[in-house]
Amino acid sequence: MITKASGERLAFSAKKLKDSLLRSGAPPGIIDDIIIQITSRLYDGIPTAKIYSMAFQLLKQQKKGPAAKYKLKNALMELGPTGFPFEQFIARIFRKMGFATSTGKVLEGKCVRHEVDVVAQKDHEQYLVECKFHQQRGIYCDVKIPLYISARFNDIEQVLSGKVKNKTLTFQGWVVTNTHFTKDAIAFGMCAGLNLLGWDFPVRDNLKELIDRYGLHPLTCLTTLTQQEKQEFLQRNMVLCSELMEHEAILENKFSAERVEKIKAECAHLAS
Repeated sequence: MITKASGERLAFSAKKLKDSLLRSGAPPGIIDDIIIQITSRLYDGIPTAKIYSMAFQLLKQQKKGPAAKYKLKNALMELGPTGFPFEQFIARIFRKMGFATSTGKVLEGKCVRHEVDVVAQKDHEQYLVECKFHQQRGIYCDVKIPLYISARFNDIEQVLSGKVKNKTLTFQGWVVTNTHFTKDAIAFGMCAGLNLLGWDFPVRDNLKELIDRYGLHPLTCLTTLTQQEKQEFLQRNMVLCSELMEHEAILENKFSAERVEKIKAECAHLAS
């Protein structure tokens, strides 16, 4: 039996481990070897985080590119310690889907003013997006979050929908998290007409799938950068691996030619 971060216990599944490694692009031979090594080290109650750490280290020793893709969930949690880089990251996703975006916008509500993390607009739709960032595994967005966001959205919508210039627009409220929603949060969100986007929710077009589909991997995925270097780039408002490639001159001024090539190779694998 293995123990999830939430405390839930369940039977170890070699198939689930294999599937997660396959999604990283690791070769089948390396995957089989990793599973054999991890299976031999299992003990009853082993934390899933320990299994992930072993798999990541074994993969990193052999293939840095797949290792970078494998650590995606943890990489999102490294977009801290503030929630600002995660908000920028979510704005990038909506932008890739064809939306014009702005972050940290203050909007008038009927009762009070509200700061909205991301405002995204395309054609006649405008999304008001609240981002809930967590730095630890096992933390869920419970029902209080969509309850709160629903009230904020309704307050803002009453003002926006009453403006003549917005008569052709429809408005939607969103809650986005890098972790998970509880069952009650999902039930309330669907009932209240909110859109929820989490690591594995909805079943299709969840955060994990959107990142892979559009190749929008955060630079915190990279194993070729130190934690300090990642923070330096985040402070420059560079969030994506692709943005590092767009500013290659910055890399060349900071790192040796050999190091730059390793970073570029890892970024190329993530984009593939």
